[in-house]
Formats: sequence, C-alpha cells, structure tokens
Amino acid sequence: MASPKLTKIPSMRDRVEDTLSDHRDELVSLLSRYVAQGKSILQPHHLMDELDNAIGDNPSRTSLKDGPFGEVLKSAQEAIVSPPFVAISIRPRPGVWEYVRVNVSELCVEELSVSEYLRFKEDLVDDGDDKFVLELDLEPFNASFPRPTRSSSIGNGVQFLNRHLSSVMFRNKESLEPLLNFLRVHKYKGNSLMLNDRIQRLSRLESALVKAEDYIAKLPPSAPYSEFEYVMQELGFERGWGDSAARVLETMGLLSDILQAPDPSTLETFLSRLPMLFNVVILSIHGYFAQANVLGLPDTGGQIVYILDQARALESEMIQRIKKHGLNITPQILIVTRLIPDAPGTSCNQRMERITGCQNSHILRIPFRTEHGILRKWISRFDIWPYLEQFAEDAANEIAAEFQGAPDLIIGNYSDGNLVASLLAHRMGITQCTIAHALEKTKYPDSDIYWKRYEDKYHFSCQFTADLLSMNHSDFIITSTYQEIAGTKNSVGQYESHTAFTLPGLYRVVHGVDVFDPKFNIVSPGADSTIYFPYSDRERRLTSLHESLEKLIFDPEQNDEHIGTLEDPLKPIIFSMARLDRIKNITGLVEMYGKNAKLRELANLVVVAGYIDVKKSSDREEISEIEKMHVLMKQYNLNGQFRWIVAQVNRARNGELYRYIADKRGIFVQPAFYEAFGLTIVEAMTCGLPSFSTCHGGPLEIIENGISGFHIDPYFPDKAATLMVDFFVKCNEDPSYWTSISEAAIRRIQAKYTWKIYSERLTTLAGVYTFWKYVSKLERLESRRYLEMFYILKLRDLAKCVPLADEGGSG
Repeated sequence: MASPKLTKIPSMRDRVEDTLSDHRDELVSLLSRYVAQGKSILQPHHLMDELDNAIGDNPSRTSLKDGPFGEVLKSAQEAIVSPPFVAISIRPRPGVWEYVRVNVSELCVEELSVSEYLRFKEDLVDDGDDKFVLELDLEPFNASFPRPTRSSSIGNGVQFLNRHLSSVMFRNKESLEPLLNFLRVHKYKGNSLMLNDRIQRLSRLESALVKAEDYIAKLPPSAPYSEFEYVMQELGFERGWGDSAARVLETMGLLSDILQAPDPSTLETFLSRLPMLFNVVILSIHGYFAQANVLGLPDTGGQIVYILDQARALESEMIQRIKKHGLNITPQILIVTRLIPDAPGTSCNQRMERITGCQNSHILRIPFRTEHGILRKWISRFDIWPYLEQFAEDAANEIAAEFQGAPDLIIGNYSDGNLVASLLAHRMGITQCTIAHALEKTKYPDSDIYWKRYEDKYHFSCQFTADLLSMNHSDFIITSTYQEIAGTKNSVGQYESHTAFTLPGLYRVVHGVDVFDPKFNIVSPGADSTIYFPYSDRERRLTSLHESLEKLIFDPEQNDEHIGTLEDPLKPIIFSMARLDRIKNITGLVEMYGKNAKLRELANLVVVAGYIDVKKSSDREEISEIEKMHVLMKQYNLNGQFRWIVAQVNRARNGELYRYIADKRGIFVQPAFYEAFGLTIVEAMTCGLPSFSTCHGGPLEIIENGISGFHIDPYFPDKAATLMVDFFVKCNEDPSYWTSISEAAIRRIQAKYTWKIYSERLTTLAGVYTFWKYVSKLERLESRRYLEMFYILKLRDLAKCVPLADEGGSG
C-alpha cells in the first residue's frame, strides 16, 4: 500500500494566483467591480454580493465562487480598495490572519505583512505620507513564550499553561526548588502558612511529608487540625494544609504525588488547596454603582448586577476554602468605584456601603479629583479618562488603609476599571485579572481607521489605547464566552479585533493582542438564584407582587413610568429589558414588531428601557433613542399592542416579572447588534422564559438554537419577526412546544451558567496564575516596561486632550 503523499497547503496568495491563471476573465471582471467603487472599505457581504453579481446568470462563472478564490472571499474580513489595488484581509480560522494585494491593472498578486497592509489601509484617510509612524509590536516580547496553536484551544489557557510549564518544571529534582520556595513565602499578616523555617531543602520536605502522612494516617479522619498542630510544627509544617486530618492527608498526598510523579491536573488541584486569596479588590468605575435605585441610569445596567453577584459568590467561595484550609481568617472584598456627590436618591455619594448578602465585603467609593477640586456630577464613561490616574493614586492609598496592606488579587472590569487595575497592580506588585465585558471597538465598525470622526464624542483613542495596555499587562483574562476572544468562523472576536489595527496619525498596532496567549480563560457567570428561579417553582413565587405587575403592564393610565396600552390582555407577551442605547437596539425590536402585522396579531410587545421623558436623560445616546421610540409609536400606531415601561431597579420584582411573562406563555427577546455575554438571557432562561437572542456575541453560545431558545440576527429583522411568528403559531397548535423550550432553557442554565461554578473557577485561576507568575517568567517584565513607556508617552497625553467636565469644583 502506497504511503499517503504530503502536500503543502496553498497560501492565500497561491489561491489568488491560481484563480488568475485558471479564471482570468472572471476574476478581472469581479476585481474591476471592486475597483469601480473607488477608495473604500468593503465588508464581507459587499464582497460576496459583488461576486454573485459578477456570476449573474452565466453558469460558466460559477467556478469562480466554488474555486480557490471563492474560499478566499469566504474567509475575507474586509477589502481595502485604492485603485488600481485591492488588498484583502483574510482570516482562514479564528486567530490566524493573512493579507494579499492585487494590482488589477497589471494582474499581479503580492503577500503583505501586517504593517504593509495597515499602511495601505491608512491611505483611505489621506493623513499624509509619514514614513515614521509609531508602531506597537508586542510579539518580540512573547516570541519565546509558550502558546497553543489550535483555534479550539483558545480560552483554555490555564490547562495549556499547566501542561507546558509543569513538563519544564518537573524535569528533575532541582527544578522543583521554585515550588518549595513558593510554599515557604506563604504568609498572612506576617504569620507563616504551610511551611516554617525547619524545612529549607527539598529533601527535608520529602522526609517531613512521609513522617507527617504516617502520623496523620493513624488519627481519626475528622480530627481537627488543632489536635495535631504542634506535631506538625515540629516537622516543619504550619496551618493551611487543611481543617481536619483527612483534609491534611489529602493535600499532603497531592504534594507527594507532584514530587514523585507530577502531572498537570494534580498540580492544579494542589494549587487550589493553597491559602492564597484573602483580600480582593474589584474595580468598576463608570456609571452609578450601588445596590439599589440605579439600574437603568446612564452607563448603569447589567454590569452592576454582574459585579455584585460576582462579589457575593467569590466571598462565599473564599470563606469555604479558608475554612477548609484550617484557618480562622475573614476574607474581605472591596468593590472600588467612583463616589458621585450629586447622586440624589442613590447611595453613590456614600464612601462605604456594605454589600447585602456578604459578611465582610463593601463598596468603597472614591471621588474623581483634579486640581480644581472634586467632580460632583455623573459624567459619561467616554469622558472619564483625564480623571483615572489620580483616581488610581487615591484608590491605592484607600485600599492599603482598608486592608492594612496590599490585596492578593485585583480584578478590573471594563476599559476604565482595567486601566486602573493595571496601574494598581503595577504599583503594588499583585496578580491582576482583566474582565472586558464589552469592548467598544467591535461595537462601532471602522472606529479605528476613522477614529477622528468619533473622537469628540467617544474619545476612542484613549479607550483603545487603555484596552491594549490592560490586556497585555494583565496576568490572566477571563471572558464569558469563546466569541469574546476569537469570535466565530465568520466573525471576529472582541479581543481578536485588537490583534492588528491602525489609528492613522496616532499609531499603528502591528501585534497587539494574541488570542492564543494562555492568559485567556472562559469562565461564564450565572444569575442570582435567590432572585431568578423557574416560574414553575410555585412555593418561591412572589405572588404578592402580581397586583403591582399587572398594573405596571396593563394599567391604561399614561404617566412618566409607562405609556402605551394593551387592549387584549390574553395575548402572550414579547418582552425585552435593556438599557436604551443604540447597541442594545430596543428601538429596532419595536420597529420590527410594528412592521409585522401577523406578529402584532399574535402577541403584545412590552419593553422595559430607559426613560420615557427625554428631559430626564443626560446621556447622548439614550436621548436619541427616546426620541426615536416616540416616533416609532406614532409611525406604526402601536397603541393597544405596545407598552413602554421605564427602567426598573427592583431586582426581586424584575425576577418575578420574568416569571409573570412566562405565566402568560410569552417570550424574551434580546435584539442587540452585539452582546458580549447576555446576562438578561441567563436571567430569562433561568426563569423558564423561552428566549430569542442576537446571534452576535455571547448568546450564540448560551442558547442551543431550536432547543433551549432561538438565535436571531438584528441585521435581518424581518427574518427574526417571522421566526417569532412561527413560534407562536406552533405553540397555539401544540401548547407543549412552549413547555419543551422552557424546560430545555432551565436545564441549559443549571448545567453551564451558575455563580457557584464561576467562583470556584475564578478562585482556582487566581491561585494558579499567582503560582506560575512566581516560579517562572510569566510576569513578563520586559513587556511591562514597554507598556509603561507607552502609557507615559502616549496615553497620558491622549487623556489630557479629553475636556474636563465644566462644573465648579469644591475641595
């Protein structure tokens, strides 16, 4: 039998050249169509539309679509046209990019480097011909650092890191010295944990472990650590191994296994048993951060819910672990946010606020300060950049005072919180976790190349620069979904969009973020199980709220809380709840509903979003969306079938609202143009409400299409409306169909999206990355010095260009 022949996979350049050779006329016809559009950026659908137009009714040209060039176009993310050239950015798989350029006049093809492609793209904005543009290139710092190569491995960073680094670390006994040193430095407020000075060498550790295991094995498994603590100290061990004989024996057994025959999973389990996390800082700066009366205010939505639930789950996990360590230590979590003096009706003007449901965790608020005094009012998240460096300085002092030292972990949230987390982690020398949630770059197409168009309103130059800094400075990054990192086969991920881009006239990013970096990990959050639970759980239902909910939805009175009426209360309800901004696309849902007569006949529409009175909002985007909503109500004559309710801040009532809609056999719709995760989807599904959600972002992974919910594309609203019509028709024919989707939604959430799973994983990751940072070069000091220079020379000046809020300060 002949052995299989190895063949080289053709490059994208080879495929274009092959097509030029085999289908010259057809390809020239297609490329000429692109060039005829003049200087422009063509998106994937433009490229494919022109391909279909070029083929037309000529069957001889279909080979162009089915051949090598068709494959190139299917992988293309954009094309830059600058006659006579067409340059194409090609993404054969997530995280992998190639660039080619065709000269349509001379019919020649060349492969471009990242820098060459970006330089060609910059010609679109005619910013001069500066040959000495600042290029940001972090690849040289990471070239020798291990990383996976398969796209399917993206987001499983800690597993790869443990496999690779443990194989290097455990080659011989001498290479285990860093593990011994790591155990020896463990202290809490000056008191040694794990090991004392009696154990100085590996040989001593091994012999002490044998003696300790022999001794403990003879004790009752439930014997508390205090009963054999002095024996352990004589052998060289301190508290931290466990609270009982059985637990200590297990932990020591894991270490013995590592010293004799190490493997990555044993190492990760052992590290999760070590007492490393006592004090944690969580940063969330923009918006109104409080536990009540803030949801729906500008820049204030699901992130507040996420972070409060995160803190509660994390504290609970820390308490449980510390108890199992055998330690009598109370962990602390500080959520650090901005203090807003002029925030009537909220607690945002209070310095400290205890977090409900926590034992010793608080919200710590610190004001924005300048040389003119304290900023008293709310300002948009797009305008806060000039305040963040001073905020970080003030936060460092306040945190040190509250903890009487440095925290063990700092978690940043959103672009502003992550930048401050980077500044604090750099100053304090602590482990940093980044959570982006939603990166603005992917929300606003071409916001990099045409950044100057957006600068006055959004200051994206600051935000994109801050994002690059924090992503690269962070020790580990957690995302809710794979898509956040590397998108899908056909769409680019949020982080992936920062791999290479240009801000013409400012700088060019040649290698910014590598989505294959093992710092990326997928850790999905859940919904608060005390608030969100299935509608069928009758014993827990808040039936006392039903009267107020009925009034909220059906009361014909028109006021500042609700407008629009529902003439037929027996119809099921299409329900949506989100901030009222462009990306959330609530007005798009209303317009989609208004246009579809059949959908209006089958169901009512109820949305909870923003303010109704435009005068009450100070947010630019929200004001525009409020005005648009009023226009749509009149344009489609929605009264009688539509109810618009202002943002609701009572979480307990919101939970019952989901279940009330489920009682009516309704559905939940999340129509966003992009949704990084989709916490409201998790909430709705937890309550058993069949959900229709955007296919752009996290919900694509949360929902199993047609099983536990449905995917919709907000860019094709007519198709989305038809899908909802079909659902309601099917439910009318077979009521059990609604129940089957509802039950599948509940099962999906319980299996994959809970805060218990989240907190266990986050706590373990914090320990693992702290360990590897200590025992290896994971700290990446070279790149951090490079980032420090980039911050001082670039971001500082950009932030100074953002105007300060025009109000009188007070000291």
